[in-house]
Amino acid sequence: MAIHVVNEAKRCLNCTKPLCMTGCPISTPIPKMIQTFLSGNITEAGEMVFENNPLSIVCSLVCDHEKQCEGHCVLGKKGAPVHISSIENYISENYFEKISKKPVEKKGIKAAIIGSGPAGITIAVILAKKGYDITLFESRDKIGGVLRYGIPEFRLPKTILDKYKRLLLDLGIKIRPNTSIGGALTIDDLFRDGYKAIFIGTGVWRPNKLNIKGESLGNVHYAIDYLTNPDSYELGERLIIVGAGNAAIDVARTALRKGVRNVTIFARRGTAAAGKREVEYALIDGVEFVYFKAPVEITDRGVIFESTIVDENGHLQVVPDSQRLYEADSVIVSVSQGPKNKIASTTEGLDVNRKGLAVVDEEGHTSREGIFASGDVVTGPKTVVEAVAYSKEVADAMDAYMQSTKA
Repeated sequence: MAIHVVNEAKRCLNCTKPLCMTGCPISTPIPKMIQTFLSGNITEAGEMVFENNPLSIVCSLVCDHEKQCEGHCVLGKKGAPVHISSIENYISENYFEKISKKPVEKKGIKAAIIGSGPAGITIAVILAKKGYDITLFESRDKIGGVLRYGIPEFRLPKTILDKYKRLLLDLGIKIRPNTSIGGALTIDDLFRDGYKAIFIGTGVWRPNKLNIKGESLGNVHYAIDYLTNPDSYELGERLIIVGAGNAAIDVARTALRKGVRNVTIFARRGTAAAGKREVEYALIDGVEFVYFKAPVEITDRGVIFESTIVDENGHLQVVPDSQRLYEADSVIVSVSQGPKNKIASTTEGLDVNRKGLAVVDEEGHTSREGIFASGDVVTGPKTVVEAVAYSKEVADAMDAYMQSTKA
């Protein structure tokens, strides 16, 4: 390991008012975790972190730590912050095989989880440990959702998700792969078969369009589709990526690893939307960034961009007569995603907003009794840790609902 975890842990000041926890969306007890680890109780530290965040091992790898925990560390004001992510990863990896799989007393109540991404895994684990009979429905052949099909292997090894599958099975959770709710099976079928509560955590898999000429050409693809299975694509030697968020960075770094020689990311403004650290890694990998460019048209030869500027009011303006063709063999559009409407269109009384996102209250209740939702299908694309934090509250709400309505 590049970081000496023990030495990093010893750098922690054990602040009375830990700002690192303030920066963590799920309020990981960071100083307590570190001090427990240093006292020789690594298992206790691991249990503490896992109980707070069932996806701690994942978050230790994929969180935007420079904006969250590490970005708030007081040591970072004059020097290097404590490398909290490495410490959490070491502790979480050590604990994962020690997670208790002791049988819990069953309540005899069934709950359905639709989608096995961060939100679905979190709620499945929490409710299974409370004694509910859980069935997890996944439309693809393997669990993980965006963790498996939207984050590259070099950022999140898929072996971790395989371990989670084993954990879910050990907790007594039944998994139905290749089962899409809203197709052969509907929400009403689940209620008919005795599920007391149903959770929707299907994510956002419908790519947003640029709505410009040429978007249907054969050399154009969407980021979320590419990341699902990069080996299916033949991109040539020169790739243009429109958009500069984290998904665009993941596409760029993946494409280079798959043999594309020249990868250029274009952004409308003067900075990338992705995290600073992700941009730095992309630059090291050889990705080129071109700023203040807006796409006008996609052609078989590449993309026509026009230059942009930011006026004194912060508004983006187009520079007249600035159109230019940037040549490329392939183009990947990466301007966020929205939800597919398969479940909403087949479920009476389930409200969605104009973007197709599920309408819920602060505890995840949808407009249909007994149906809950959280994660990206509610908020749009957010971070893994934000999905987990919200899903913990929704799991408690589902528990309260099932207890209040049990026969």
